[in-house]
Amino acid sequence: MLAQNPKFKTDEVSVNDLLPGTLYTPLNVKKPPLLILLSGSGPTDRNGNQAGMTNNSLKLLAESAANSGIAVYSYDKRILAQMKNGTIDEKSLSFNDFINDARQAIAFFKAKKSYSRIVIGGHSEGSLIGMVATNGNADGFISISGAGRPIDKVVTDQVLQQAPMLKEELEKDFAILRKGETFTLQDQTLAVLFRESVQPYLISWMKYDPAAEIARLKIPVLIVNGTKDLQVPVSEAELLKAAKPDARYEIIENMNHVLKIIGGDRQENMASYNNVDLPVSATFTASVISFIKSI
Repeated sequence: MLAQNPKFKTDEVSVNDLLPGTLYTPLNVKKPPLLILLSGSGPTDRNGNQAGMTNNSLKLLAESAANSGIAVYSYDKRILAQMKNGTIDEKSLSFNDFINDARQAIAFFKAKKSYSRIVIGGHSEGSLIGMVATNGNADGFISISGAGRPIDKVVTDQVLQQAPMLKEELEKDFAILRKGETFTLQDQTLAVLFRESVQPYLISWMKYDPAAEIARLKIPVLIVNGTKDLQVPVSEAELLKAAKPDARYEIIENMNHVLKIIGGDRQENMASYNNVDLPVSATFTASVISFIKSI
């Protein structure tokens, strides 16, 4: 029904050469609120997708919000443009680049004076990026499946669930990075995580503590997570809520990391990461819409 009779239009809008995106504008709404969506880790596009992982999580959220009278802007992460034009240099990537990109997006739309308020919604890694970028710049913030601890703590737990024998190696390597130093990787089983070209990025990311960043926000905050999230468990959302007691807090039963409702096991959960036909949780979208309209 949404695709047949949308109550919004879409336009291609670029904040700059590295940040092309889609602007969803509700029809017949004067000065709507604007939700700027920040996607998760890796080469993730404006729709919440990566190569081999197409679920349209952010696109479906954007359409629901726009259909409810909220403007939405979602953009491709800078690394997609860099990969396309052959200018990507992994060892020069910094977490701060993504924070500055989000700040530029906020400033770009603020300057238009077309919106009643601007709210940032950050998914997964985008949650921490959004917390830092939002501070002093926007009117509200939504953490969607965002971690409550520094990334080294989160990654250590994720790896140890599958390979507990790597505990000592992980602790040793992260301890070096925490000091701002790089190292020569000896154990190539950890190359995906600790290859030397990605170590500077990890150093820049580890400097930020999500609990400390969310506590600094002086604006309305919504913290939302799902009980079937395989990557960011509810315990992470609890840490954010403890750091920001006045935040609205929503735990969506059976919602997973890509915002879909899962009734079965891990296999069904993983399959949903590549299923564009599965809708995002209606409870989740209603929570986001309600929060934005309440500000």
